[in-house]
Amino acid sequence: MGELQNLVHDLGGARVWVEGLVLAACIVLAYSVARRVGRGQAAESVWFGRRTFDGLLFPALAVVLIYAVRYALAQYQQPVVVLKLAQPIFVSLAVIRLCVQVLSASFPKSPAVHLVERLVSWLAWGVAVLWITGLLPAVLTELESITLAFGKSRVSLRTMIEGALSSGVVLVLALWVSATLERRILREAVGDLSMRKVASNAIRAVLLLVGLLFALSAVGVDLTALSVLGGALGVGLGFGLQKLAANYVSGFVILIERSLRIGDMVRVDGFEGVVTDIKTRYTLIRALNGRESIVPNELIITQRVENLSLADPKVSLSVTVSVGYDSDVDQVQQILCAAAAACERVLKDPAPVAHLTNFGADGLEFTLSVWIIDPDKGQQSLRSEINLNILRGLRAAGIEIPYPQRVVEFKSGPGSPVETPKPTDRSVNS
Repeated sequence: MGELQNLVHDLGGARVWVEGLVLAACIVLAYSVARRVGRGQAAESVWFGRRTFDGLLFPALAVVLIYAVRYALAQYQQPVVVLKLAQPIFVSLAVIRLCVQVLSASFPKSPAVHLVERLVSWLAWGVAVLWITGLLPAVLTELESITLAFGKSRVSLRTMIEGALSSGVVLVLALWVSATLERRILREAVGDLSMRKVASNAIRAVLLLVGLLFALSAVGVDLTALSVLGGALGVGLGFGLQKLAANYVSGFVILIERSLRIGDMVRVDGFEGVVTDIKTRYTLIRALNGRESIVPNELIITQRVENLSLADPKVSLSVTVSVGYDSDVDQVQQILCAAAAACERVLKDPAPVAHLTNFGADGLEFTLSVWIIDPDKGQQSLRSEINLNILRGLRAAGIEIPYPQRVVEFKSGPGSPVETPKPTDRSVNS
């Protein structure tokens, strides 16, 4: 508590207000520089954020300026109090901004980002309080005295915490580098969305692996012990994780071969929709009615997949219509083709065609075939529009759409003549 008492005593000195003015000047200068440099930058930038004080550059500049002023005053043997308090505060703020901005840029739709932000904030501000009050060395010494046994070796709690923090920092930096490469380089160099996806995933995986190995090596972990873990992981992949490994491998095969790309209209296992995202384990397909299907990548590799937009976006639709046997066939064909041609979405080339396809039990059956180029807008609405036009055209021409007709035979007994009554209605019930 002696350090805290000295701090409180120093804050009552006469030079505190001068340091306060110097600190305010450092903050204003850091904010002005960050605001001027950040003009025209993207909102998702880690350095600048949506607002200037949301980014990393502002607290980082403030830390540099405060340290420079403290170093200059130390050359003249001038005591500092306010600047000594401000430095850990802005260091903690820079750490928080770095973690939050990098995680938001790497995982923009993840709800866990807010939870990580709170966790990092509490941890950073807690360390800042211990730093300011002078309790941090005592806490570190106490953590060093607490050891845990792992087999024949003993590891202190301080080493474990420092290893976790080092790994976290390295992973955040790796995510930052991968997000920057994807945003600045891959978007310009790689035009295909699928190839950009596989490149960004591969870069992120390599950077995370290398960063994790460096972090473990920095805290004294023997990396040769990981060979045993690698062998166990290989056995697990061969038995229990076979399906999971197959899905991950299939995901990279899909992205590399580009047989299936984001934005394609596909039909997989009876489910039809647009490919909205291709993950390393599964593919997300969104139907036209809003439903989403999560399809394992192994299913796409091993089963038949209909890609409706791979070679030609044109899709053929057919409508079946029955008319009476006494109808004029040529007139019916003209009415059907005109009804389809009246729809804006129906292509004029190739033109709609109507064929007499069957002599049905109740009438002549015609099949109207049309072509469209926008199946992603739905097919039911177009079918309804064509059917309404056909119904209006047939009614205007006086052509009958027949009801089901049945002939019922009655026999009085063995050897009696067959009496076939004529139906008085279009449908005769037995």
